[in-house]
This record gives sequence, structure tokens and C-alpha cells, in this order.
Amino acid sequence: MAWPPHLPPPDPQVVKTLTEQQEKLRQQVVLRKPDFELKLLAGCDSSFIGENILSVFVVLRYPGLELVESVWNYSPVELPYIPGFLAFRETPNLLQAYDKLQHPPDLIMVDGHGIAHPRRLGIASQLGVLLNKPTMGVAKKVLTGKYEEPAMTKGSLSPLTHRGEHIGNVIRTKDKVKPVFVSPGHLMDMESATSIALATAIKHKLPEPTRLADHYAEVYKKEVL
Repeated sequence: MAWPPHLPPPDPQVVKTLTEQQEKLRQQVVLRKPDFELKLLAGCDSSFIGENILSVFVVLRYPGLELVESVWNYSPVELPYIPGFLAFRETPNLLQAYDKLQHPPDLIMVDGHGIAHPRRLGIASQLGVLLNKPTMGVAKKVLTGKYEEPAMTKGSLSPLTHRGEHIGNVIRTKDKVKPVFVSPGHLMDMESATSIALATAIKHKLPEPTRLADHYAEVYKKEVL
């Protein structure tokens, strides 16, 4: 991952500490078929606003996808930007937003990657381990790995692979639109994450949980700006 030329190089000690923390968290990731009945499905998203971060959670009933609640938290960012460690910038504020939920979800769909990460610990996996909750990632862009474009019809998919490992699925959630990148985060498996992403992408490219989290992030921005 190339270092952006306009940014000062990171503190080597900070990188060393984050790398060690990331490895400890990665070792705790569990990929398995979920053993719960999915009734409440959360979506979450974060937006950086200058040196601050706004994080949003929405909770929807499943399978009807009716909105149950939405919460948000806004706070200063505690860590400088370091490629490969973005989750460490987002997670503290996401945890504070999660604590405001009145309806604990059975599953959290994160705007970002699960194991489809160079070191298999994207934001969805990290958040899942820290909360000890089932999570999955749905990202708009690939972070690492290779794939072939799926067919242009909704429901088409192709595997995302990295170093010979199947780390995600590239899914066409709507006819003739760019695909999304789905991967299990924690306490989930690839098949379940894929089917839930497709089942919740009802009208738009993004599945409803992350689409609504993104929508409410724009709404709540008006309250902090």
C-alpha cells in the first residue's frame, strides 16, 4: 500500500503498536455459519469531517427492513491517517455510537470490508471482535485481491481472491451498476453474508442497512456543521 506523498511519514512506534494490536485482533476473528435467528439487522457508516468523525448506526427489522431506530456520535479523531489501519480511526467513535442503541442487533452490516483486507482485519472484522457480535462488510471499492467482473445482471457474482484465499464476493446488486464487495467480518460465513447482502439490496446498489446509514450520516451532518 503506497504512502500518500502529501502526508508526513507515520511514527514508526505507532505503526508497530497498531500492527501488534491488529494481529491480536485478527487471531480472534471467527468465521462460521451464524447460529442466530436474524430479526434485527444494523447498518453503520462513518464520515470524516475535518479532524472529527461522525458515526451512524441504523437498526432495521428483518426481513421487512422497516427502520427501528437510528443513532449517531460525533467526536474528534484520535489517530492520524495511516494506510491499512483506517479501522483504528473509525472504531472508537463507532463503539460510542453503538452504545446509544436501544435495540441490540443480531447482525451488523458495516460500510467497509471484513476479511477482504491485506491482513484479514477490515473494519467489519475489527468491530465484530471488539463487540463480540456477528458482522459483515459491504464495500463500494476493492481494497485488496483479484477478481473477474461478474455478469451485468442482479445476483451475479465472482470470487475475490488474495494469495490463493477466497476473501470475499464481488456482487452485482442491481442490473448494469458497479458491483459491491462483500466479505464476512466476525461470527459469519461467506455464504450467509452474500445472501443477506443480496436480500437487502432491494432497490439500490447498496443494501438497505448501509445505504440508510449513509443517508442518515448526511442528515446528521447538518446538526454538527
